[in-house]
Amino acid sequence: MAQTAILEELKNLSARERLEIIEAAIHQLQEDFQKIEQPLTQLERKQKLAAAAEALLPDYEKDDELTSFTVLDGEAFHA
Repeated sequence: MAQTAILEELKNLSARERLEIIEAAIHQLQEDFQKIEQPLTQLERKQKLAAAAEALLPDYEKDDELTSFTVLDGEAFHA
């Protein structure tokens, strides 16, 4: 069924019925995404973070604005 046909059919339903359909559709989408997206293992996560850090290292070495607040690293602060 085409999107336009579905939207036209929804107009024939009450607001409560449309909300129930939307909630059911969202639930189906969440299930679909859970099937697709497998959580990373701890090792995979570390490897991805390490690769990202290595990719950004040249920027941090060359651009003083990215590291300007590190002079405050030893300062005490109150949250």
